[in-house]
Amino acid sequence: TNLLIGRSGGTDRRDLTNRTGMQKYLRDSFAGNKTYDQLAYELVTAEGSTMPGNANFNGAVNFLVDKVNAEKGTLATSSVSRIFLGQQVQCTQCHNHPFNQWKQQKFWEFNAFFRQTRALRRFVDGTRDIESAELVSQDFAGEANDPEDALVFYELRNGLQKVAYPVFTDGTEIEKSGFVEDVNRREELGRLMLQSEYLDKMIVNRMWSMFLGYGFTRPIDDLGPHNPSSHPELLDNLGKEFRANSYDLKKLITWITLSRPYQLASTLSTSNEIDDPTIGESPKFSRFYLRQMSAEQLYASMVTASNAQSKGSYEQQEAERRRWLSQFVVAFGNDEGTETTTFNGSIPQALMLFNGDLTKNAISLEAGSFLDQLSQSGRSPKDRVTRLFLSGLARRPTKNEVSIASKLMVARKGDEPEMLQDIWWAILNSNEFIMQH
Repeated sequence: TNLLIGRSGGTDRRDLTNRTGMQKYLRDSFAGNKTYDQLAYELVTAEGSTMPGNANFNGAVNFLVDKVNAEKGTLATSSVSRIFLGQQVQCTQCHNHPFNQWKQQKFWEFNAFFRQTRALRRFVDGTRDIESAELVSQDFAGEANDPEDALVFYELRNGLQKVAYPVFTDGTEIEKSGFVEDVNRREELGRLMLQSEYLDKMIVNRMWSMFLGYGFTRPIDDLGPHNPSSHPELLDNLGKEFRANSYDLKKLITWITLSRPYQLASTLSTSNEIDDPTIGESPKFSRFYLRQMSAEQLYASMVTASNAQSKGSYEQQEAERRRWLSQFVVAFGNDEGTETTTFNGSIPQALMLFNGDLTKNAISLEAGSFLDQLSQSGRSPKDRVTRLFLSGLARRPTKNEVSIASKLMVARKGDEPEMLQDIWWAILNSNEFIMQH
């Protein structure tokens, strides 16, 4: 969801995007193990309503619904090419790219695929708030008002105007008509994307980066001769195998997590000290790169480790999760709607992890809570402390940690649940819990 619509997409009452609809589509797709080629095709070609419960609801439309109306679909152009093909065309909207093969002509040829698409708004009665939106395909008359030859004009830096028709990045042209009954341009784009090797390489690069911290290129969504891969044979072969195995995302995840690089320790030694991407080196994957969890990963980890989610329905729990995550989101406000998180160990964030609501839920001693259930299990206090360390850190406590637990038991005057609460709080706030290693 963050990748497709941003961390704050669909959270403003004036957004066309419905975040719940986007998440429902993705959740259902992953639960059904929908193949990646089908997922990509649906996201690019979808039509229907953004809002769950509507008769023509199609959650996939939330990807493009806020992108196609803005600036003649330029945001849709840059997002689709970057996210699915690893081709960054946004710099060529106004001029030729100085460092790669992308030219201004190619940007507007790709943009032409989205010019038959419109987002229709439905407002809440008596307000300007968006209730829902609908993504539809409509005939495009072209900027010369001739739908038989629906052209797009763009302006060179010297003021001259040129013409563009829908042409895929590999040079494949489609019919020039703007009538949907003659040619649905987005459907043709989806078909051409599925034939491109860059669709395979891009998702492989993204998933590899997700699990190992770095992809084969920097940035991960910029592929091509101008930006050589650190391991070209591996990237090519993984892409081909992924296609040969019906674009099964679960298989791809299995391959990556069973690979030797993923299973290496994060230790930096004399034998791999030059393998340090943080100083600009190309990643060699001779070790696992130590890094902090994202805010989303930490939230999920705390909920999973201690059943710390808020009470109530799924919608209420999701609203609570969004509130927790919203404090970390910073929007850059550029043309791409770029966002980042400031999950960087600042004092307010440290205080939030020390005693915020999520932490309070995680260390609660209420009846039925994680710690309450733990205190009634096991054979001894030492056994229960061991289970805490296994739950939070996937290891047994050291002798020193067991000694600290014994001293805490004395300090708490034999109140074992409070001792367990102290230990669990310390585990959840430790670097070992927060870092991926």
